[in-house]
Amino acid sequence: MTHNWVWPALFLLGCYHGINPGMGWLFAVALALQERSVRAIWLALGPITLGHLMSVMAIVGIAVILKAAVPGLVFRAGAAAVLLGMGLYRGIRARHFRWAGLRVGFWGLTLWAFLMATGHGAGLMMLPFVNVLDASPATPGMAGMAMPADARNASWLAAVGVHTAGYLGAMTAVAFIVYRYFGVRILRTAWINFDLMWAVALAVTGVILLLT
Repeated sequence: MTHNWVWPALFLLGCYHGINPGMGWLFAVALALQERSVRAIWLALGPITLGHLMSVMAIVGIAVILKAAVPGLVFRAGAAAVLLGMGLYRGIRARHFRWAGLRVGFWGLTLWAFLMATGHGAGLMMLPFVNVLDASPATPGMAGMAMPADARNASWLAAVGVHTAGYLGAMTAVAFIVYRYFGVRILRTAWINFDLMWAVALAVTGVILLLT
């Protein structure tokens, strides 16, 4: 059984994170407006993406270790419970991590992005993909056989890479469009509750993972 749908799904998930103001582009635009230079966006994209990547990698790394240590049914049930719990928590208590100000260096911005991604549970949505990719055969004709460790690691790294590419691409596009044409006033006229949408997505994914 092939899972070609996984890769576009991972990319679109990254795009969703990228267009979420709380995941980075709003901070980058605020820096650019404060410094009156588009260069600030370019300088912010690197550490923001790195922080997001570190958060996702940490969750995926823990998931990979647990996946190898516990039965598949236990892993799936645990992942579903975590997703459902995080979704309910984010829906009830949707608070953002507070930062002291906009004057931050490379590592300060990286830390901010890491905390924001972790607080949103960005990496948790990778859990169903870890479960699916682990069950995928390394080559055609190997269905029912365990995927070699090197192949699994390559698949997980590729999954994180595809997700990050979608995140960076969407965040970059939105940041430059908002800076050039709208400014932060767009949040007053075209606001979408991304936090609520994300909370619902986490909870629904948890239920689906539990039932499938």
